[in-house]
Amino acid sequence: MRFRAKIVDLACLNHFSRVINTIAKLAKTCTLRLTVSKLYFILSDKVANGGVSMWCELCQGNFFDEFQIEGVAAEHNEIYLELVPENLSRALKTAQSAKAVKIKLSNKHCPCLRVAVELPSLSSSSRIVTHDIPVGVIPRRLWNDFREPSVTDFDVSIYLPVLKTMKSVVERMKNLSNSIVIEANLRGEMNLKIETDLVSITTHFKDLGNPPWASEDGGQSSTQGGDLEGMAEARIDIKKLQQLLAGQQVNPTKALCNIVNKKIVHFILLHEDVSLQYFIPALA
Repeated sequence: MRFRAKIVDLACLNHFSRVINTIAKLAKTCTLRLTVSKLYFILSDKVANGGVSMWCELCQGNFFDEFQIEGVAAEHNEIYLELVPENLSRALKTAQSAKAVKIKLSNKHCPCLRVAVELPSLSSSSRIVTHDIPVGVIPRRLWNDFREPSVTDFDVSIYLPVLKTMKSVVERMKNLSNSIVIEANLRGEMNLKIETDLVSITTHFKDLGNPPWASEDGGQSSTQGGDLEGMAEARIDIKKLQQLLAGQQVNPTKALCNIVNKKIVHFILLHEDVSLQYFIPALA
């Protein structure tokens, strides 16, 4: 098993750092899946037990100048590692003005991702700062636990309002309640509501638009042909929603959410070369 990669372009490096910072704010530990063309950061807390799930996908060609991988076997040219993203985020903080960053899977005393940051130097010799980030290698037999989560039949899919606006609304609401109801319909309307014994507050968003999803067979998805005005809703943990909004450092070009009524809210944030999916289960 081998992996080595190198980033030279400073803009790519800073963009990669922002992605890792976002992941670090969403997950204490996560799985890093490396394939020939992509990197995935995966958090698969069991949604059934009330945990959130995350699936973040990056095309390596948009970030790395060199990228070599030899997976566990020729037919399974992939590597799955468990890591604490905060450690990687910290290592990359030292790289803000770096000439190059090399990342390599090494196994001196224990499996590590070695991050070597080459810093500009006044003399002819360069300064290199090295960080060894401990990782766990996930055996092949467990890989199926890290499949992309799917939400097939959602009731409503809607574009999100400007995330900064949504974030400030949610931050104000979180002091009043532990849970928030997100509801939306196929008329591009979305409401954020909290209801307690003392207070009931709703923020309305209009004209958000609904994505033109169509199902595989060319027919319409379950949302079409239904009641346009009818709201699908889910009550979710407000802290988990706030975490998602507060952690955003990759300004998405598109942000949307799918709601399965009273079951789950599935957020999708798309940037040109990064996609982040985040699943928050409804509270009972």
